[in-house]
Parts: sequence; C-alpha cells; structure tokens
Amino acid sequence: MSEPSMSCRVCDEAATHRVGTYVLCSRHFELATRERPHVWRTQLVAIAILVGLVVVASLLSALEGSALTGPALLVVGLVIAFVPAAVWLTLFYREDRVEPEPRHLVVGVAVLGGLLAAAVGVPFLDDVLQPGRWAGSNVLVQLAANILGVGLVPAALVYAAVRFSVYGSGEFDEATDGVIYGTAAGLGYATYQNVGVILDAGGASLTFGSIFVVLTALTLAGTGGLVGWFMSGQKLRGKPAWWTAAGVALGAVVLGLYTSIRAMVIGSMVSVAGFLVGPWIGLVLAILLAGGVSYLLTRTIRRDIVAATAQEVAS
Repeated sequence: MSEPSMSCRVCDEAATHRVGTYVLCSRHFELATRERPHVWRTQLVAIAILVGLVVVASLLSALEGSALTGPALLVVGLVIAFVPAAVWLTLFYREDRVEPEPRHLVVGVAVLGGLLAAAVGVPFLDDVLQPGRWAGSNVLVQLAANILGVGLVPAALVYAAVRFSVYGSGEFDEATDGVIYGTAAGLGYATYQNVGVILDAGGASLTFGSIFVVLTALTLAGTGGLVGWFMSGQKLRGKPAWWTAAGVALGAVVLGLYTSIRAMVIGSMVSVAGFLVGPWIGLVLAILLAGGVSYLLTRTIRRDIVAATAQEVAS
C-alpha cells in the first residue's frame, strides 16, 4: 500500500499505484502501462520507406548514369541526408493522435542530438580519438575501438540529449517515451553525420550515398531507441541508476559490433560478377539491427506492462 503522503513520481498528485519501487497517480499509472502499437508500426513502415528510397535511387542512378555531378549532386545528396528524420517524424505524427508527444519536444530532442554530434561527437571521434588510426589490423582491437569509440560516443550523447532535455519533464511519462525520444536523438545525430559526409565528399552517388544515409540513420535510431528504453526503466519502473548506464553500454556494444561486422563484410566481399555488394550487405545488416531492436523492445515493453498491471494497487 502507498502511504497517503506519497506523491506521484511524475507529478505532485497523490500516488495510488506502485510500479517497481516508484509510485504513480492514477493518470500516470495508466499512461505508464499503456501500450502504443503505432510506435512500432511507425518504425517498421519507416524502414520500408527508407529501403524503397535506396531502391529508387539505385534505379535512377542506373538510368541516368553519371548525369548528376557538381552542385546538382551535392544538393540531391543533402536532401537525401535529411530524408530519414523527415520520414520518421512525419509517420510518427500521423499515427500518434490519441495523446501525441509535444512536437516541439520531439523535434527539439532531434535537433539537440544533431548539435551534440556537431559540437562533441564527430569532432571527438575524428580529431581526438581517431580509432581508425590506432586500431590496426587485429580484429579484437578493432572491435574494442568500435565499441569504445564509434559505439560509446553516440550512445552517450543520445543519453545526454534526452536526459538534459525532456527526461525531467512530465511529458516523459509512458513506457515508450524513452524509445520515442531516444530514436529522435539518434536520428538527429545521424542527420548531422550524414550531412557532414555528403559535404566532405562534395556530393555522393545516388546509390551508395542513399545506402550510407539509410544505414547510418537505421543503426543510430535503433541504438537511440535502445538507450531510451533503459532510461524509461529508470524513471518509470524504479530501476537503479546503473540500469541506464548498462543501456548506454549495451547500445555501444550493439553499434560497435555492427560497425565491425560491416567493415569485415565490405572488406571481404568487394564485388560479385562486377557488382559491388559490400554496401548492400551493410544495409541488410542495418535493417536487421533496427528491426531486431524494435521487435525486442516491443516484446519487452508488453511484458513490463503485464507485470506492472499485475502488481498490488494501492488504495
């Protein structure tokens, strides 16, 4: 039973329900245990649309050959760099109509993710850590470099983008909120990274430029959603502080493993019958990563909701 003097974890109203070690009022208990299947539909539809983008870009590239060059190619590349975030945000707000997350918060977290990538993430990796320069050819050292650098830096900055913006807000009150805001932060980070690559290259081929943009967005969105789910666990289900740290570490491991596997695939499978297959295999791996994370989080959140609603309800 909750004591009468106890207040809701999210707001100041009297607590009536217990979830883990935290107590919630009736309204926030209902929100914390409400499943939002449209979030997962949005993730899957977004993946399908982005894969379609790559296919269309490849067809256009095959038809047009090298017709796009110079400024035209640069402009098209920059537009493509923003497509993943635009697709996800558009789909999310078309689906999330019952009790939508405030648009300014979701967009703000995405922008903050991009700003952190610009101010900290990309400069730190490229100018300070430079894992590609010291990792050498040893597979285990490369894996460690990818986890501690390529994986940990974005995962930690996704956490920072959510933690120091919306996490303390009353809007962060549902089991899926961490996934939503973490995904937004990951997409913001990916968008800045993609824009940087396009600008540095002076543009990119339609086929491989779109592949790189999509796989970067999928992997960072998946990592962001994973980190965000752990953050939801700490705030709404009473998990200890190390729980979120474990989520950041897991996100780093997943992203680092993906980076290492993709590098091995691209290095060992250059072409088949003259067709470059490495980037396409990397895209398939990114789809599996994003889809697999989405599936696992769906199952886990459903399990947590069942467990929470089965707990004793305070009078």
